[in-house]
Amino acid sequence: MNSYDVAIIGSGPGGYVAAIRCAQLGMKTAIIEKYATLGGTCLNVGCIPSKALLDSSHHYEDAVKHFEEHGIEIPGEIKINLEKMIGRKQAVVDQTTGGIDYLMKKNKIDVYQGLGSFKDATHITITGDETTEIEAKNTVIATGSKPASLPFISIDKERIITSTEALKLKEIPKHMIVIGGGVIGLEMGQVYKRLGSEVTIVEYLDRIIPTMDAALSKELNKVFKKAKFKINTSHKVKSVERVGDEVIVKADDKKGNEVEFKGDYCLVSVGRKPYTDGLNAEAAGVKLTDRGQIEVNDHLQTSASNIYAIGDVVKGAMLAHKASEEGMLVAEILAGQKPHIDYNLIPGVVYTWPEVAAVGKTEEELKEAGIAYKLGQFPMRALGRSRASMDLDGFVKILADAKTDEVLGVHMIGARCADLIAEAVVAMEYKASAEDIARMSHAHPTFAEAIKEAALAATEDRALHV
Repeated sequence: MNSYDVAIIGSGPGGYVAAIRCAQLGMKTAIIEKYATLGGTCLNVGCIPSKALLDSSHHYEDAVKHFEEHGIEIPGEIKINLEKMIGRKQAVVDQTTGGIDYLMKKNKIDVYQGLGSFKDATHITITGDETTEIEAKNTVIATGSKPASLPFISIDKERIITSTEALKLKEIPKHMIVIGGGVIGLEMGQVYKRLGSEVTIVEYLDRIIPTMDAALSKELNKVFKKAKFKINTSHKVKSVERVGDEVIVKADDKKGNEVEFKGDYCLVSVGRKPYTDGLNAEAAGVKLTDRGQIEVNDHLQTSASNIYAIGDVVKGAMLAHKASEEGMLVAEILAGQKPHIDYNLIPGVVYTWPEVAAVGKTEEELKEAGIAYKLGQFPMRALGRSRASMDLDGFVKILADAKTDEVLGVHMIGARCADLIAEAVVAMEYKASAEDIARMSHAHPTFAEAIKEAALAATEDRALHV
């Protein structure tokens, strides 16, 4: 039987990063993955493939709608080859997961393919093509999450689908009904809207991207409606039925009236839930919460002292980069170090176009907490860079403490905001004030200038270009 200092169950961004960091710190490390490829949901059926399709569909939309204005004339009809587009997406996935294989070999991490199940707190049975048992002094559970559904919905993976199936459709839907106005639903909805589908969003709460600052939701809603999305908020879905190649969704609106939607595909994107199937956590003394999450303390240690859990399977935002940070934290704790994560500074991003990104407190949270704040906001359309690229939608909004001027939250929507948010994270990590950001030079012309201008606006309303 092979023995290890640490075994990681699950090879997503939390698991494989934890494995690499453990190996870097001198631990004999094994990683266990039930699927044939490493990388978990993110690399195989989540973050990476969805961004590949978002980029491809964005290129198509630009070619159809914007190239001529740029002076680019394409003779003949511009056509979509969906099979080739899906193939390119898969090539990106294969290259990325292949990179994880390389990193495992480079760091001398043993990879086991099969379902990892606890025999007890220090022994794991791996069931794959053959059954293997290993011994681990410490174990990190990184089994991630899977798409959630509603109890009355039967996912047939053909017409009533999750994001996994949406990434490999063989045809462009005529009318895609999306249940859920969160990140996944909006991103996949935008992919197919660009390719020519009619898209209807049905959201239970009173706004899309409901966990983000309300101003971001309002702006994205405006952009999506301009693009002819049909957005139905405050709608409670009560039935989803497939009749042949048609899907019928029934919901009650905010007045209690029944509304019916008909389409050829229905994407169910109502969030994700922790995945612990087959783990046999009880045998190791690992407790789960009522919500199916693994119970952990502030050091991500479970009720079994030598077993830790990270990522989507524990409390907190279900984000790949959050899982990676937790993977590094656990590895360093096992090595006797004292790492730290500030969960308030884990940024959130929606990869629609315009992109949406945020870090820190929302305006609603500050109001609820009774914290006095200043607000500075700057529109993207006032930037020279935005006019040059024709990306005029959106803004940057900075919330700063009314007394100390410390930046408490940054919320942005616009071109390249997924990248721009990193500046806000760095600033807030170092407790920067709005004045600090306002006095830092930002290259011109760039989208990042909107951050400086919003900081100026939060500092005695000193924005220069609006």
